[in-house]
Amino acid sequence: MFHTESDVVFVKGLKVEAVIGVYAWERAITQPLLIDIALETDISRAAVSDDVNDALNYKAVCDDVSAWCKEIQAKLLEHLAGQISDKLLAKYACHKITLSVAKPTAIAQADAVGVQITRYASTSTDELAIKEAAKEANNSQADDV
Repeated sequence: MFHTESDVVFVKGLKVEAVIGVYAWERAITQPLLIDIALETDISRAAVSDDVNDALNYKAVCDDVSAWCKEIQAKLLEHLAGQISDKLLAKYACHKITLSVAKPTAIAQADAVGVQITRYASTSTDELAIKEAAKEANNSQADDV
């Protein structure tokens, strides 16, 4: 299922109703989202102890992701995915996240459309935005010379 050398806690097909989209009519309604999450983490302690306190709690992950989707009210799936990944990395003990967010009703001829991203604990969306802004500033300076 997953191509990784790490332990993975996953959620497949989390259904959330949220405001998502760029058009005015989309901002006035909720639409279904389907979310898959793979959180790479060390599960060895929970595997030995059989204690939920030693595990990454997938129920809490689902509750948080559902709440964040409703709060963020993103225009773009890319933005929503980045925000969710950043929040998951900040809150849960995982070193890598692969996340997909799909809109199953967006295109009539398709089962779903969406995005998939992978983020690491050391690289958040904010850090990527800062790096991109610095790159643009350097390019702008080079053009001025």
